[in-house]
Amino acid sequence: MPRTPKDADAVQLVFDFDSTIVSVEGLDELARIALADDPDRERTVEAIEAITRDGMSGAIGIDESLRRRLAMLTIERKHVDAVVRLLRKRLSPSFRRHAAAVKRNADRIHVVSSGFREYVEPVCRDLGIPPERIHCNAFTWKGQRAVGFDASSPLARPGGKARAVRALRLPGRVVAIGDGITDAEIRDDGAAHEFVAYCENVERESVVARADRVARSVDEVLWLYRLPGSPSFPKSRMTALLCENVHADAARALRDEGYRVETLSDALGEDELERAIRGVSILGIRSKTRVTPRVLAAADRLLAVGCFCIGTDQVDLAASAARGVAVFNAPYSNTRSVVEMAIGEIVMLMRRIPDANRLLHDGGWRKSATGCTEVRGKVLGIVGYGHIGSQLSILAESMGMQVVYHDLEERLALGNARKCRTLAELLGKSDVVSLHVDGRASNRGLIGERELRKMRAGAILLNLARGQVVDLAALAASIRAGHVGGAAVDVFPEEPLSNRDPFDCPLRGLPNVILTPHVGGSTAEAQQAIGEFVAARLVDFVNTGSTSGCVNLPTIASPPVPRAHRFLHLHRNQPGVLAAVNAVLAKRRLNILGQALRTDDAMGYLVTDVDRRYAADVVDELKAVPGTVRLRALY
Repeated sequence: MPRTPKDADAVQLVFDFDSTIVSVEGLDELARIALADDPDRERTVEAIEAITRDGMSGAIGIDESLRRRLAMLTIERKHVDAVVRLLRKRLSPSFRRHAAAVKRNADRIHVVSSGFREYVEPVCRDLGIPPERIHCNAFTWKGQRAVGFDASSPLARPGGKARAVRALRLPGRVVAIGDGITDAEIRDDGAAHEFVAYCENVERESVVARADRVARSVDEVLWLYRLPGSPSFPKSRMTALLCENVHADAARALRDEGYRVETLSDALGEDELERAIRGVSILGIRSKTRVTPRVLAAADRLLAVGCFCIGTDQVDLAASAARGVAVFNAPYSNTRSVVEMAIGEIVMLMRRIPDANRLLHDGGWRKSATGCTEVRGKVLGIVGYGHIGSQLSILAESMGMQVVYHDLEERLALGNARKCRTLAELLGKSDVVSLHVDGRASNRGLIGERELRKMRAGAILLNLARGQVVDLAALAASIRAGHVGGAAVDVFPEEPLSNRDPFDCPLRGLPNVILTPHVGGSTAEAQQAIGEFVAARLVDFVNTGSTSGCVNLPTIASPPVPRAHRFLHLHRNQPGVLAAVNAVLAKRRLNILGQALRTDDAMGYLVTDVDRRYAADVVDELKAVPGTVRLRALY
């Protein structure tokens, strides 16, 4: 057994290579390349992989595993060159993301592998690990062809990893890290103090059962032993919960960053979410899941909420900010999808297609032009001239419609659109009224009985904005009375949480009415764009503290500073916080490389980069600054 270190920093990391530093088994990949022209390639590769698994599980010895696999192959140097190129591409994701941190710790890393130096060494050299710290098997060569392997190497025999590590006489605390039984044997045979089961690429129950610790990324290993370059908290221990069928690209982006990602197809009610939110660092939702103060109180690890949609009124923004939880959304990504749906519904309603469609489905036939008109020359009134409203304006005008709009903010008119001073003016001029306002409280009940009476007789109403904007009972009464000529509604005051729940509203069964289940932005293109956009904002926030695109915290987007440590200090907007933070840093003689402070009415956000390592109790002192809501030390 190596001697136990006196110094906690004296840690030596002994990494396996296959399925640890790279995500595959090197010899198996070499077999695929060497057998490229063999008609029985797939069957032979399967047999080789089975032998590999037997060796990893301990069912056969490494010597037998190597002999049996190499006997099935003819390996040439060109095959080795090809597998090196492949393995460089198949570096484990966390090693790729944290290559700089691995290089920084190369003086405490050894690689002990049953693989072959010919392909292990070039890959490890890219990570800054010198050849003398790489311990592997080696082929024996005759010209350009491998004719066997060096059977005298301890790594070519059972128990060889433990013997190889013991022979190194490593100082300090020796930690064996890998995915196989042979890695656990290093600890079992007394050559290491601990064994860490490495599960980024493969997780074997028998290996995990023998481990002192489990790690799913190299940054988690560095964090476990408090080594230079380690994160404040490894992403492999952070959970992202994505509800309501958030696009798969968002889940993929978060997994690629190292997060554990859980996905749900449905929304969660408040009670369900209160239970599910515990231990979650990132929450992804769409429009139905509501993040209330009670949910936030139960969120013990929550850093950020991603709204994979336009609106954020389903989240209590003030309560989120007060707990230091950033909220992001996608204000533009589904704009085109909503606009195209609005254009289609305008055409369908003005041609009374819903009624004709229903009649034919019921087995009837009525060919008539009564009540059917072209959109050309008609007046479209747009309430809310933001991103969606203004794009709708452009497309509608290109179809020959005249456009008027009303917005509480001053907006630049596009094309020939004309601004109406009041909502009443717009309602009285429009053949079609399309609503594109946000969910603020003042827009609740924006269109009620009084407003409907002001609309032209036979005019059409579209609501693809927020469910609370229109009084649906009043709209239904106006349609039955023949005043409003038709409607398209995509959003409702109360919506089912899942596709299994029933739906009801006063507009069901009415003539010339299109009802859709909140799918205005639900196209493949929009959902993919939203998934990519919001996931990127969440990743930037966790990685760098950037609040670009955040809707509830002051905006700072400071680029990372090389060789610096970053503190993120979120606090109540009160006098003296900046001075108190800097007093702590000055007392500890921490030089400030860069600093940015932004405030809003309620909150302040301070990003500080310092140029040296800091003691752990500095973080405690910064957390104790009066007014502090949350402090994060990034790296």
